Amino acid sequence: MAEYPRLLHTVLDTTRPRQLAEFYRQLLGLHYRPGDEPPTDGTADEADWLVLVDSAGARMLAFQLVDHLARTTWPTHEVPMQLHVDFTVSSRDELERQRGRAEALGAELLLDRSDDPDEPLYVFADLSGHPFCLFVA
Repeated sequence: MAEYPRLLHTVLDTTRPRQLAEFYRQLLGLHYRPGDEPPTDGTADEADWLVLVDSAGARMLAFQLVDHLARTTWPTHEVPMQLHVDFTVSSRDELERQRGRAEALGAELLLDRSDDPDEPLYVFADLSGHPFCLFVA
């Protein structure tokens, strides 16, 4: 059988790698790859590349420093999304709980389709303006 490339992780550009990594670490219950943790000795955090892993150590998301990031204008297309991430939850109650968590962490609600009978969902922007969806699987 032929070998195929495997997805290692998804990389998000950001002007604030630590803040965006912290947002997703807390939202998704992930952990820093060893060596990517925030400094604890009072030194400045100058991270320009960070990786979050799951409990088994599999890479999930990475964050790359960029000097400038034009925020998407979605749902209009002057500045397209280019990429978004989808996350699922098990129930409508869990969808509402996770909406509250996302907003408490700083996410901005872009679209509320929670009343959709087939696929209730919310679309948010993260701290760097990247859209992501939370919906009932």
